[in-house]
Amino acid sequence: MKPRTTAGITDVIGTIPNRVALAGGWIDQPFVSRHNPTPPGSMVVVALEPTFPFMDRAGFATGTRYVAKKLWNGRLPDRKPADLVKELYAAENEGKADPSGSQDMIGLIYPGVNRLDYDIHHEGGVFPCRIESNNDPDTARWLERVLHLLPINQRAEGYSPLGEKHLDPEWIRRLGQSGRDCYDAILRRDAAALGASFNECMMCWQVMLPHTVRHPTIAIDLLGILDHYQANYPGAMYSGCGGGYLLVVSEDEVPGALHVQIRIAGGLAR
Repeated sequence: MKPRTTAGITDVIGTIPNRVALAGGWIDQPFVSRHNPTPPGSMVVVALEPTFPFMDRAGFATGTRYVAKKLWNGRLPDRKPADLVKELYAAENEGKADPSGSQDMIGLIYPGVNRLDYDIHHEGGVFPCRIESNNDPDTARWLERVLHLLPINQRAEGYSPLGEKHLDPEWIRRLGQSGRDCYDAILRRDAAALGASFNECMMCWQVMLPHTVRHPTIAIDLLGILDHYQANYPGAMYSGCGGGYLLVVSEDEVPGALHVQIRIAGGLAR
């Protein structure tokens, strides 16, 4: 057997944080939020320590992270997070017809559990009108324990979730509310409510943007897998469009699942 190296994994993958997006995703896109009848709508992003390499094209903002590594020589600068978000947003989306939402950048830069509130009347809905952050170590440890990640698949080349849109205002209102419910559930450490927010978010995706879960390039039964875990655990949702990781809420262990370490202000949650 080869001796174990003492080098940390960050020597390989870098020190830029990762992020996971929870309920409410897509409300950060102006083409969605402009139809929200009761703004602002919310979504949740959680900063993660870079403890293992996530799959690319799996909803973990790895593309944005690559841009950040190049832009800032592998480390987050010690400057105002809001300024870094806008700098990274500009670098990531230069020349793009379908820009990445600002939640990708915020999730990488802001520590802790963050609720992002989007209103089309604030900066055109591109950046949140408010960010509420929680960096309580006990809350972070709880979320680490109940959030389980199952690797499912990577998006195929040629995949797009935007081929079919049904932007009904009531479903968009529900999407934005799922993010608020998700954040409140985390603060209360309520696994049942957290799972319910995941399930509600996935229902909104299926109605509003059906190609998020059904598309000719998706070769596996994403909805069948989702239904199984939603039926057997408090809730489940995909980390991104086209699959990625399945995020399962459970007080008990989920066979085959991974766990994350949450990055909080001042250090690890442990």
